Amino acid sequence: MATPEFTAPIPLALYVHIPWCARKCPYCDFNSHEARGPVPESAYVDALLADLEQDLPRVWGRRIESVFIGGGTPSLFSAEALDRLLAGLRARLPLRPDTEITLEANPGTVEQGKFAEFREIGINRLSIGVQSFNDEQLQRLGRIHARREAFAAAEAPHAAGLENFNLDLMFGLPGQTVEQALADIANAVALQPAHLSYYQLTIEPNTRFYQSPPTLPDDETISLMQERTQAELARYGYRQYEVSAYARENRRCRHNLNYWEFGDYLGIGAGAHGKLTDPAAGRIHRLWKLKQPRDYLAMAGTPASIGGDAPIGEADLPVEFLMNALRLVEGVPAALFEERTGLPPTALEPGLGRARERGLMEADSERLQPTEFGLRFLNDLLQEFM
Repeated sequence: MATPEFTAPIPLALYVHIPWCARKCPYCDFNSHEARGPVPESAYVDALLADLEQDLPRVWGRRIESVFIGGGTPSLFSAEALDRLLAGLRARLPLRPDTEITLEANPGTVEQGKFAEFREIGINRLSIGVQSFNDEQLQRLGRIHARREAFAAAEAPHAAGLENFNLDLMFGLPGQTVEQALADIANAVALQPAHLSYYQLTIEPNTRFYQSPPTLPDDETISLMQERTQAELARYGYRQYEVSAYARENRRCRHNLNYWEFGDYLGIGAGAHGKLTDPAAGRIHRLWKLKQPRDYLAMAGTPASIGGDAPIGEADLPVEFLMNALRLVEGVPAALFEERTGLPPTALEPGLGRARERGLMEADSERLQPTEFGLRFLNDLLQEFM
């Protein structure tokens, strides 16, 4: 296989990880840690900025297209701490004038009026982890909020002038019926979010649900649930553009699109991951930071804070690209493969031919696009390229 050659600039995003949460949910396998008392927000902002300074030589001269502050529950931090963080980012990195800056928030951690403070410091997009509007389901999921707080948190962005917000919802919950899933959709669209992330609950290793699995709906119920809720979302103007993402016109998440289109991203914070292209060396590599907050706070800004740095092998690049790009309903231009991986289009053969023969990908030479069947059975589609 030829050495990758990059002929076009790769867009760059920034991910900031804040690892603390009020309570660890039984389904969560993210790097999140229950806060035992006040979170050390001042020390952590210092650590984030030191982390960023160490990484700056890797991205000299490149502009940030989007910023995503995730967790954990970043809304545990005060607006003052986040303001200092954003000021520090702007002082060290060039951000485009209309940079999308997203903050994750959970009901139960955001008091009335806090969203207005977030808007004032430059946060222009929110992602609110509602998960369900059903009290019984929320309790089974171990959430700290109830239906009332979910509605209050989803109504608050409108009052704060933050119309660009996402609601996270899940389906296939323990004991959930199709009717309950449809009720969650009706409640969500009534709140008029710009974007909905709607995904099936899966049981992941290293979670409490994995150790003590709940009883989930059967496959037939899940399939019907997904079919009917997707139809409702479409009826209300939420167009599916990715496996689990639905948006109103011009409200797709730019940060996540960069992931799915195999753009670059810098990751700072405990356990944060990044993917960076080095055109001079002809390689793409993944970089990650120490996972435990205590270790990260002690080592941030030093080489000891790097949890790992590994290149993506040339043989792995095609499937790495497709694992992201084929999550998009409309796929991507075929030319994007060469632009983002540095490899010629022939690197996708013979997998591309097999996938098209099986009806998993559209027979379009100008686009790499899954069929409806391929999107539904994405793992089977990707197997053709392994």
